[in-house]
Amino acid sequence: MIIGVPSEIKANENRVSMTPYAVCTLVDDGHRVLIQNNAGVKSGFTNDEYTSNGAIIVGTMDEIYNDSEMIVKVKEPQKSEISKIRDSQIIFTYFHFAASKNLTESIMKSNCIAFAYETVQTENKNLPLLVPMSEIAGRLSVHNGAKCLESNQGGRGVLLSGSTGIEPATVTIIGGGIVGSNACRLAAGLGAKVNILDVNMQKLQYLSDVMPPNVTTLFSDKHNIERLLPETDLLIGAVLVVGAKAPNLVTKDMLKSMKKGSVIIDVAVDQGGCVETCKPTTHSNPTYFVDDILHYCVANMPGAVPYTSTMALSNSTIPYIRTIAKHGYEKSIKLHKPLSYGLNIYKGKVTHPGVADTFNLDYTPVSQLFN
Repeated sequence: MIIGVPSEIKANENRVSMTPYAVCTLVDDGHRVLIQNNAGVKSGFTNDEYTSNGAIIVGTMDEIYNDSEMIVKVKEPQKSEISKIRDSQIIFTYFHFAASKNLTESIMKSNCIAFAYETVQTENKNLPLLVPMSEIAGRLSVHNGAKCLESNQGGRGVLLSGSTGIEPATVTIIGGGIVGSNACRLAAGLGAKVNILDVNMQKLQYLSDVMPPNVTTLFSDKHNIERLLPETDLLIGAVLVVGAKAPNLVTKDMLKSMKKGSVIIDVAVDQGGCVETCKPTTHSNPTYFVDDILHYCVANMPGAVPYTSTMALSNSTIPYIRTIAKHGYEKSIKLHKPLSYGLNIYKGKVTHPGVADTFNLDYTPVSQLFN
């Protein structure tokens, strides 16, 4: 199979979808890998590193899309890329369809085969291609939240850890999954007072067992969220509904109870955000205020640490890429159930229930596609 890796063109996206070492694995399997010129430079990988591992460097994105059977990316295709997608071409990337009806409809019209990293799911409900970026995003949410709390950034001027004789900041995390647990661990390690909320009691019991004493676990409901907001310095939204839009758990009216200069980091922005006042921002212009509350809603947070993120992503995706390249998409879906969950759109048909429900579109189960 011919596999293409284009440069990422989303604003401030510095990752690349494949390391030179992953390229070597695919070439050893007998496939051709096309890398757009300098696609890996911002992640720390040169053209020479790719070619020495068997890649073919091509000059333009048009060549990548024209000559490849499968496109492997990091972020969803941008407007200028969608027109380049060929009929029946495989696109494997983070799509987050539920956050954009326009993207969903555009990919449907392209007649491609769209696999979304974020919905590939194992039998035990793990999300193996979302986990590495969620871990990084969770940790970055605390890094960025701590910075935003500084007065020169517009925050309250509060240090997460506090200081001798001065109480630490209060961090409230909504969602106890991969993002939330990583944010919790880092915030607690810095000495903050941490509240973490989730609707899964089993998950809360686990977090209660493994987290340090400065972490309080709470059931996630409107009452507890409203009760905690007035004392919260840093609020982290870490809610995930696989394939679907995140629910708005913090409304605009609730912001009135928060202290001026408090900070909201909504990691769920990729899926529409769990804070009503959330809107996607970029690394170059990451923040804005609503009712004196500082919002940081960068939709590709791991792009700020592209070397680490690229390594983590490529290590996780390469087994699935190898499977599709070896067997083709149809046989791979039949042989490897996690990939059937990853198929979101197939030649104009929506094949993930979360995407269909979000936009009230017809849903076609993957099981009905192939005999």
